[in-house]
Amino acid sequence: MNLSDPKDLASLLEAFLLAAGKPMSIDRMAELFEEAERPAPALLRKALEVLDKSCKGRAFELKEVASGYRLQVRERFSPWVGRLWEERPQRYSRALLETLVLIAYRQPITRGEIEDIRGVAVNSQIVKTLLEREWVRVVGHRDVPGRPAMFATTKQFLDHFNLKNLDELPPLAVLREMEPEPLPVDVEEAPVPVALQARADLEQEPEEASRGQTSFRSLLAELDSMETGLKTDFDDLRDEAEDESQRLPDEDRRDY
Repeated sequence: MNLSDPKDLASLLEAFLLAAGKPMSIDRMAELFEEAERPAPALLRKALEVLDKSCKGRAFELKEVASGYRLQVRERFSPWVGRLWEERPQRYSRALLETLVLIAYRQPITRGEIEDIRGVAVNSQIVKTLLEREWVRVVGHRDVPGRPAMFATTKQFLDHFNLKNLDELPPLAVLREMEPEPLPVDVEEAPVPVALQARADLEQEPEEASRGQTSFRSLLAELDSMETGLKTDFDDLRDEAEDESQRLPDEDRRDY
């Protein structure tokens, strides 16, 4: 195999990506070669371009995400490919998704700031779920009484949602258009029996009950003015956390 030939190298990189089963950075690919035969980064990128072109017309594509490159099935085939797995995809509550949207567009943000925007308390289980899935992380603590943790998204979040960086997040106007309009009310529909409605009200989640008919559009409206301050570089967040840490006493820095 001629490792100086982008075509031959592209085939080898394809083997790497198929075997890895997860995104690989160019640095990680380079580590798999002996030092004497290691291709230059520019040659690796050229080989990746060749590999990308070879995927045209195929059922899979080469995709660059936050953690590197990966081979994945094209999205248009997902309705059929998804039938390979018997378990149903996990569904998340509206409250969790709204919290995740706020963190993604307003990061770094504290739990209290999320609650101020949503108008309700953030359930601890929501934060725990996002941390366990490694979609968010603590990047520092706000310099206010109580020093609340500041949350930001992770590379795993970007990988999961097929994003290379935060710049690829859809504009808030697009998200607003994606929300379905409320269905028209059928005036001839029989009213819900009082006893049944009372039971439904009791079984309703306290958080959702307190929100009433609040639309997700109102949440996006709150975010419109924040979009210009969106962080797009993880190094920026890391630098902010380090600056925050340097201003704190030594005994408090262990929280970072």
